Amino acid sequence: MTTTPEQYVQQKAAASGSSFYYAFLFLPAPRRAAITAFYAFCREVDDVVDEVSDPGVARTKLAWWQAEVAKSFAGQPTHPVMQALMPHVPAFGLEQRQLQAVIEGCRMDLEQTRYLDFAGLSRYCHLVAGVVGETAARIFGQTQPATTGYAHTLGLAFQLTNIVRDVGEDAMRGRIYLPIEDLQRFDVKAHEILNRQHSDRFVALMRFQAERAHGLYEQALAQLPAADFRAQKPGLMMASIYRTLLREIERDDFQVLHQRVSLTPLRKLWLAWKVQALGRL
Repeated sequence: MTTTPEQYVQQKAAASGSSFYYAFLFLPAPRRAAITAFYAFCREVDDVVDEVSDPGVARTKLAWWQAEVAKSFAGQPTHPVMQALMPHVPAFGLEQRQLQAVIEGCRMDLEQTRYLDFAGLSRYCHLVAGVVGETAARIFGQTQPATTGYAHTLGLAFQLTNIVRDVGEDAMRGRIYLPIEDLQRFDVKAHEILNRQHSDRFVALMRFQAERAHGLYEQALAQLPAADFRAQKPGLMMASIYRTLLREIERDDFQVLHQRVSLTPLRKLWLAWKVQALGRL
């Protein structure tokens, strides 16, 4: 039985078990179809870096995706993800530069495993999360220009939460996303993280990262124009889920070096529903 592009992206999104998936459930059908296809694109590109062990092969695959995006915007999509996404491009004002930025961010993962300071890390987060937030905001139904700033700040907050959650997994791949200036400030050596050594100094470092993320969540919510609050509820659902996850990690004293902290599907659904029904984060 052949799979349609729409079925392909649906399976890709659902299989990830991501918090994003729960936020999409409440959207009207056309918006849900568009965001599911876009999310599946992000997963495909991200998986190239995470699942391909040979950097040369990964670079070749990302170059293929760059060409595929260009061909798709020229009217010739060949991959089911692009075939599912392209019909939604005109309706939601999606741009080729947004998809190319996501690929560029994933390419940075192949070139760079350390970041000197938060400014450098922020540039990476802009590509892999800020631009994703910007694109998602358009699909959700943005009407105010200021909503773009909100989406970028929220994307940065999500990415920092991911970095906190995934410290142990990233260390196993030889990557440390925590800025070197922060490691020095809290006297945590890179080899301690790579060897996954938990210490009071590590906890202090992680508490600093969590507080930075919370500050960005607050900043994002303050940036969201009231006129777009209802339309942007899916992003607010994700914010609720991600902040709850961050608080769980904090309560657990940042036991992230040897395990991945996650919320149950039922809890994610409940948090998403609360935002949808009550407008409460």
